[in-house]
Amino acid sequence: MSKTTSVRAPGAVLTPRQTITVMVGLMLGMFLASLDQTIVSTSIYTIANDLDGLSLQAWATTAYLITSTVSTPLYGKLSDIFGRRPLYLAAILIFLAGSLYAGSVHSMTELAIARGIQGMGAGGLLALALTIIGDIVALKDRAKFQGYFMSVFGISSVLGPVIGGAFAGSANILGFDGWRWVFFINLPIGLAALAVVFLYLHLPAKHVKQKIDYWGAAAITLAIVPLLLVAEQGRSWGWTSVSSLLCVGLGIVGIAAFLFLEKRAGDYALIPLRLFRNITFGLSSLLNFIIGIGMFGAIAMLPMYLQLVKGLTPTEAGLMMITFTAGILFGSITAGRTISASGTYRIFPIMGTAILTGAALVMGLSLRADTPLWVPGAIAVFFGLGLGFCMQPLTLAMQVSVPAKDMGVGTSSAAFFRSMGGAVGTAAFISMLFALAADKVASGMKAAAQDAGFLKVLRDPAVAADPANAKLYAFFKNGASNDSLNDTSWLHSANPTLIRPITEGFAQSIDAVMLTAAALTGVAFLISFALPKKKLTDPKASPDAAGSEAGTAAVPAH
Repeated sequence: MSKTTSVRAPGAVLTPRQTITVMVGLMLGMFLASLDQTIVSTSIYTIANDLDGLSLQAWATTAYLITSTVSTPLYGKLSDIFGRRPLYLAAILIFLAGSLYAGSVHSMTELAIARGIQGMGAGGLLALALTIIGDIVALKDRAKFQGYFMSVFGISSVLGPVIGGAFAGSANILGFDGWRWVFFINLPIGLAALAVVFLYLHLPAKHVKQKIDYWGAAAITLAIVPLLLVAEQGRSWGWTSVSSLLCVGLGIVGIAAFLFLEKRAGDYALIPLRLFRNITFGLSSLLNFIIGIGMFGAIAMLPMYLQLVKGLTPTEAGLMMITFTAGILFGSITAGRTISASGTYRIFPIMGTAILTGAALVMGLSLRADTPLWVPGAIAVFFGLGLGFCMQPLTLAMQVSVPAKDMGVGTSSAAFFRSMGGAVGTAAFISMLFALAADKVASGMKAAAQDAGFLKVLRDPAVAADPANAKLYAFFKNGASNDSLNDTSWLHSANPTLIRPITEGFAQSIDAVMLTAAALTGVAFLISFALPKKKLTDPKASPDAAGSEAGTAAVPAH
């Protein structure tokens, strides 16, 4: 295997003005990829009804999640071999092709395939943007720029439901069904990103003669796909069903095979196992996984509370989450600027996990059916702040803790573990929510049956005759269960007195979920103290440090 081609310093590659221009293109790419993780959530019901495929709607989300997660480490490794620019351009083109197809589909099966193609492109957009920053920006400025990127990631994740709801609520836009613009909106933004990167991102040509770890790629696919499937579909399949158990079994076999094959592959492995001997890389990977659980758990639970308990529309709930965006903006930019100035990064994951734990704990103890809206709004600020303090410093730590030839793998691994945590967290928390809600709503209805005021309203002929209460009375007749709670679209049009046991049951269930999240982020808080107490230094100023221990070296540009 030949050595990596020697490269020029960032200043010799791009001028400051060109660097800013490239940053805009990279940010547009990351905006698209992270936006499409959430934009479908508020529009999928409309899309599924229009395409007569309501029972298949979950696959549109699952397909994107699977392909984006599986492809992330592949892009990182291939970019270390063939260079960043061609892989990033390919990722944009694949994403645009998937978006065009998704906006033109005529069935839910087609949409699932199109979303899978989108995800294949998105994996590269998420993985390579931060890696390219490492190529073209010196360490003293890199943390600051990566802080902006993490802000874009947070903003797009929150704006997704708002934009998706707005498009889905429009019957027709420029001659197309409104929901089709959920995907068509990617085309002008993606083309702008493609043009900027093609015209201005010129890195030294690179091709490292190295075997490609096809077997490792196959094994990680075998490991991830069935585990993500059961995480997404397990509640509808049943956790002890044959399908769920088969997926879990295949996932375990895939993990074992991946570890065996990666050890055997050595340096050309998809994710070389030697990297995990580096304490910074290993701990940051684990923290990214746990923080991914917390991030997507919060993004899932807060809107769920606002819609199910407080009766907000999806668009209103999305707008309420703007406070989350404010927190992540402040946290990411503050962390980035401080790390750029001082080289100190360890304090931010410690502070961030502490804030996340506190926010989850407060949420678990304070949210009720009658809680004022400013309370979840304030909690969202601190969730965003904690994530801003964690995501960007941990990504930077993983990037600079590996040798130069592995920087693509190091950076993409951060996105990979965070995405895996997000998939597990969202699926586990939502499943836990509905499992708890069935019991708590049933208990609440039993208690309400002893209340004279509740019974008076329940037995009022005028209330019973109101069509808006028809599904509510059917719900009371059939009892609370996972199946009966699957559709709550009627909840807030029904009598407010009679729905109180249901909204209280959901509020109590969300509280329990967030206390569980607090326990997980509390574990992350304790783990973060094990990060090395070292400053990040630039190997350009200290060439001998290029392959040194965790936290002591950054990676030169390729």
